[in-house]
Amino acid sequence: MAKTSVRASSGRLRIGDDWNAITIIALSQSNPLKAVAEFVENCIDAHARRVTITRGKERGAHYLRIADDGEGIPRDEAGAPNFKYVATHICDSIKRRLKESGAQGLQGEFGIGLLSFWTIGNELLLTSSGTDGRIYQMSMRKGEPGYQVIPKRTLLPSPGTELLIKPLLAGLRQLSGEKIQWYLASELRDRIRQSGVKITVIDRQARKEYAVEPRQFPGQLLHQLPPVVTPLGEVYLEIYLSEPGANNRVGLYRGGTRVLEDLAQLEPFQRASWTAGYLQGIVDVSFLNLTPGTRTGIIQDEAFSAFCVAMAPLEEALRSIIEAQQRAEEERTSEHILRTIQKAFREALLALPAEEYDWFDIHVRRGRSTATRPAPDQAGDWADISGLETGRQEVEQRQKQFFEFAGPLYAVLASPASCVVAVGEGRNLRAIGGATSLRAPCNSSGRHSRAVAGWTTITARLRPFARRASQGLRACVSQPSRAISFVRTKQW
Repeated sequence: MAKTSVRASSGRLRIGDDWNAITIIALSQSNPLKAVAEFVENCIDAHARRVTITRGKERGAHYLRIADDGEGIPRDEAGAPNFKYVATHICDSIKRRLKESGAQGLQGEFGIGLLSFWTIGNELLLTSSGTDGRIYQMSMRKGEPGYQVIPKRTLLPSPGTELLIKPLLAGLRQLSGEKIQWYLASELRDRIRQSGVKITVIDRQARKEYAVEPRQFPGQLLHQLPPVVTPLGEVYLEIYLSEPGANNRVGLYRGGTRVLEDLAQLEPFQRASWTAGYLQGIVDVSFLNLTPGTRTGIIQDEAFSAFCVAMAPLEEALRSIIEAQQRAEEERTSEHILRTIQKAFREALLALPAEEYDWFDIHVRRGRSTATRPAPDQAGDWADISGLETGRQEVEQRQKQFFEFAGPLYAVLASPASCVVAVGEGRNLRAIGGATSLRAPCNSSGRHSRAVAGWTTITARLRPFARRASQGLRACVSQPSRAISFVRTKQW
């Protein structure tokens, strides 16, 4: 049996069904907001200074209009907008050629962004002016391979380009102007800042107008981070330390346009530095290669590998910063708990009967191991209380305990017990107020042997509103040693 020889062969890949390939490309963009962002980026690439996005309803059909004052569609040899090149050079973007010639700041490179209108509406109308001042319009419909270019009659020619998509798909009729504003503020944050373009979103149905401002990150901007440098270029960092939260993320950008909302979506960055919820900001890598269809995927080639390796020192620095922040939070929590417990004990000791809850011996002065709470068993004048000032100075020389801070007033001894004062006049009353119960022993003469610890002499002036002065006393006393707020009075 004769052997059959197989010859080696080679060839060139080509598309078997052009329209099928175009359909697949047009439907590859699944996010309509991302498609709107691509249209706005085309305006920025055309050096527009103002971009207006209008969402409305006309003749029962919802529409989306994007107009700018940029350079418009590139002209052909006759000076008219070269719509033919745009429609017949799918996947052959003129921006890619401009990049190869050294142009900077251009985002598009695949030549498929215009087809993403399929994910928004059924028909696209693209209008631009020529060098002769006439207006031309190209129309394309979803699911149809043809296009049409016609002159458009207008009273006055307008610069730039206008893109109109109508009617919107049924699922996008609730796409509000506010959603578009918030998305563009994050998606095109740095492109808006770098180009200075003014983007306005007009929602005619909601009767509101929104200005797209670059998103501002809360928190503390981290300085002196280690630089991230690769053989392909330097990585731009803008990272903020914030209060921990589930919505805190660091986005991945390329050339000012967001690629991923969260860097931790990539497996090499699923580590504590990026997932702890303490960081916000952006990491902009200009040399990454993206998947053409969605613009949200990263091709994990040599450029991506170099980026991951260069990020290791930064991750270590961020990990140390986050750990220091966590320790500070634990200390603040412990201090708060301690203050809460101290307050609870202080209030409890002041409210409970002293005879039954005398475990802490809270009125001991320096140099004494025990103290007795004397209190009078009848009303009368007090003995010399000059020793209180000496005791106060001794207490101030050491650090106060939580139970030594002044609490609410428990009782007041006023002298005289009653008096008659004319209306409009006043009289000084001498009283002793304290924050504990009043139980002091008396000597044989019936006078109190000494002042009770924790009690303070009060001098107040009584101004009555009637001829008979009230037997109660209510005042607020502030002394260098302690402050007592009178919340309850008691007459002895």
